[in-house]
Amino acid sequence: MHIGFIGAGLMGGPLARNLIRAGKDVLVYDLSAEAAARTASVGPTGRTAAALADLAGCDLVFTSLPLPAHVEGVMLGDDGLLQRLKPGAIHVELSTIDPQTSSRLEAAAKARGCAFLQCTLGKTPAHAERAEEPMFIGGDRAVFDSLADIWPIIGTPAYYMGGVAASCAVKLISNMVGMTNLAVLAEGLRIGEKAGIERGALIALLQDTGARSFQMDVRGPWIAADDYANRFGLDLALKDVRLGCEMATAWGMKIPAMSAALETFRRASAAGLGREDCNAVYKATE
Repeated sequence: MHIGFIGAGLMGGPLARNLIRAGKDVLVYDLSAEAAARTASVGPTGRTAAALADLAGCDLVFTSLPLPAHVEGVMLGDDGLLQRLKPGAIHVELSTIDPQTSSRLEAAAKARGCAFLQCTLGKTPAHAERAEEPMFIGGDRAVFDSLADIWPIIGTPAYYMGGVAASCAVKLISNMVGMTNLAVLAEGLRIGEKAGIERGALIALLQDTGARSFQMDVRGPWIAADDYANRFGLDLALKDVRLGCEMATAWGMKIPAMSAALETFRRASAAGLGREDCNAVYKATE
């Protein structure tokens, strides 16, 4: 099987490397030639592509890109890769995108005689590097089953979600809940400071209460240490929360708590914190 991989960034890079380490024939494309080369170099079966058109002969193509518009730009339209793929090829979309975009990609693939699966990812780049990334996969069940040997290589476990909308929704919900927790944690730490409680001490105390969360365990100590190195960028977090809020709004739902978190992240981005870790939302609280 010839595999193409588009996007060798924080998430895509580790997944592509897992495939190469497993001996799969992988052709890597990224706008950053350095990122593509770094990923392909982990094994003899990794190669780099000079252009998207080089992936036209692949049986399986993964995309892992920052925004829905980037995925559509790469795959759709007269110059998109989908127009060049052979009938029967499979496109697996790994990015965090909205259900509407995913549905358009699925319909376009079907019209070309290709298959499409949406595979959203549940954890961090570090988990991805260790193939410990939970995957939420939507699309045709037979196509999902046909890749049974691929899923354990790139992550685990692989959850079959049914339709592509469900696959998109679970990741967006996860990030909306997680980032809302993080925004609330940031405000709580500010309140603690007003009370004269040092950040690290407060986090340790809260971890023994009902306030404990994944974000507190992971990002709380980073905030306490003023460590805002980018593990999951604030602007990417903002994008995910925005997409999730738009998804809920399109379904006629009102989500005041998550909408408030969205505004907090917008304010942090406007303050120039977008390239720092999402825990830099702390800096935008008062």
